[in-house]
Amino acid sequence: MARTKGLDLVEVSPLDEPPVCKIQDFGKYRYYQSKIEHRQKKMQKIHEIKEIRLSPRIGDHDMDVKVRHARKFLEKGDRVKINLMFRGREIQHIDIGKERLTLFIDKIKDIAIPDGEIKRQDKNLFVVLKPLT
Repeated sequence: MARTKGLDLVEVSPLDEPPVCKIQDFGKYRYYQSKIEHRQKKMQKIHEIKEIRLSPRIGDHDMDVKVRHARKFLEKGDRVKINLMFRGREIQHIDIGKERLTLFIDKIKDIAIPDGEIKRQDKNLFVVLKPLT
């Protein structure tokens, strides 16, 4: 029947018993399936983790600039990983690094909360912030 009409026999639901088939144009079927998949991808909200790097010797103005960048990311709904890197002998003063990170968190606490404690990994301290909403 499909050949006489110049169309294709398309298997719509192969898992059913018996399998369901339709007589239709396969090109149109694939086109509409791609449109449906595209619409579903468009509706998904993908959250990324953005990273901001600091150092224990960061100045106040530079800290404010980094806070503004973090605010932008958090307002878009992304998570922000604040990474404080130690170089050389700075690793001996982890307390200074923790103070810097808590200062950063205090400046941004109106729109974000930490997702866990401040953690140490090699020569880095980091914390992940997530938006309140």
